[in-house]
Amino acid sequence: MPAGRAGRFGGLIPAQSRRRAAGRADADDKAAPAPRVTFVVLSPTDPMTRGQLRRMAELAREEGHEVRWEEARGGATAPFRTVGGLRRLLRRAERVVMGDPFSRYVQLLLTITRARDLVVVDDGTATMEFVAQLARGERLVRWHRKGGRLSPRDLLFAPVSAAARRRLTPEGSGSGRGRRVEVFSAMPIDEIPDGVVVGDNDFAWTRARFGPPRLTSGADLVGTSLVETGVVDGDRYLDAVRALAEAHGATRYFAHRRESADKLHRLAVETGLEVVRPDLPLELIARRGPIGRTVLSFPSTVVHTLPRALAGTPVRVAVCDIDPTWLTATASPRAQGFLSGVTGTARDVHRLAVVSPA
Repeated sequence: MPAGRAGRFGGLIPAQSRRRAAGRADADDKAAPAPRVTFVVLSPTDPMTRGQLRRMAELAREEGHEVRWEEARGGATAPFRTVGGLRRLLRRAERVVMGDPFSRYVQLLLTITRARDLVVVDDGTATMEFVAQLARGERLVRWHRKGGRLSPRDLLFAPVSAAARRRLTPEGSGSGRGRRVEVFSAMPIDEIPDGVVVGDNDFAWTRARFGPPRLTSGADLVGTSLVETGVVDGDRYLDAVRALAEAHGATRYFAHRRESADKLHRLAVETGLEVVRPDLPLELIARRGPIGRTVLSFPSTVVHTLPRALAGTPVRVAVCDIDPTWLTATASPRAQGFLSGVTGTARDVHRLAVVSPA
């Protein structure tokens, strides 16, 4: 995309960046005015995520940006239409801002662009793993995937994934003609690859755009998709949610966008919690309010993002670790350590003891 253009494969978050390269902090916290941005949305198929992206697209338009919605997964020919339609924009682009770098779609589009300025914008827990893998020169694999032999699909896509990883490696940055790579995230990044610039998402735009929120007297509980990704056993998870809600007086359960309808129905029946399916990312929902004075969560992105989005309010974010006995037999061997790291690196949160379901 041309300079100043981006989307879900590219998007620019205005006025939320403090940058550091190879561990050096930039003392100037004043962000320059954001340029006009074109967001390209590679639309998913699940209704809840589509709904959230539609609402985010509305916000982007309200901010004066252009949104290009691509039905990228709408049938067998959709990828060819999407790639073909974006090829010219990607070839002309001087800067490309992308979301999930583990996405095969994003990796494929990276092989097309000649942009010399690449920015990864992602507040997901996978960002921590992505940067670590990039620093170690490893292939890009999501943390919750079990190790072992590559599937036939992995083998087929391996050359594309390797090419994308090379594109996400800075080169010749001192010459003025090299490739600049930035990671913009609220997640803690300790292992910074050589030459990669790290931008700190402090949610300044979110706090300026929404709130302060109205607070309720009770507690809210934030859901997770650890069951859906095969990491945590479903029965154990429901028992833990029930015990956590009873211990802290939670009345509402904010569902993760990937949680299944069947699981949420069972959760509502068995725990008595009101299940809320947010139409916007939770950070924006919490900032708009109403939100509980205590927000309970298992290890997830929100233990890093909510304290920033709710800075200046009396809301307390509390995190409950995952007991190793909750893990499934097929969970990745790295799962427990990774989840503990997500919790252990969180700042401005209250640590809770692991709940013991009755």
